[in-house]
Amino acid sequence: MIVADTNLIAYLLVDGPFTKEARAVYEKDNDWVAPSFWRSEFRNVLVLSLRRSVMTFTEALEVMEDADLLMEGKDRDSASSRILRLAADSGCSAYDCEFVALAQDLGVPLVTSDRALIEKFKPAVVSMKIFCS
Repeated sequence: MIVADTNLIAYLLVDGPFTKEARAVYEKDNDWVAPSFWRSEFRNVLVLSLRRSVMTFTEALEVMEDADLLMEGKDRDSASSRILRLAADSGCSAYDCEFVALAQDLGVPLVTSDRALIEKFKPAVVSMKIFCS
């Protein structure tokens, strides 16, 4: 099991420069969990893709459906006090610290491409490349 951040989910489902790495992560471990608010962040990724004309509305809906299926029943949450403490101590956003707290709570890695999180929360947070090596 891993905690997948929103970008990792997007990299897996939306073809782009990091799709190959995201697929390698999924092949190594396909049991992904995330904080329940991942959907809101993911919808925002899709809206940005729509605005940049990277995908059509129909394609965005299909990708959202794929994401919902991928993550069905895999929502988990951590205590607000823990998230706030991590954010206050690190300077990272509470959004990012939700993923970190969940990884720490479950004793599994958070796999992400966010360099700041990787640097601040080693060894709980790892890059896709490091996870697959």
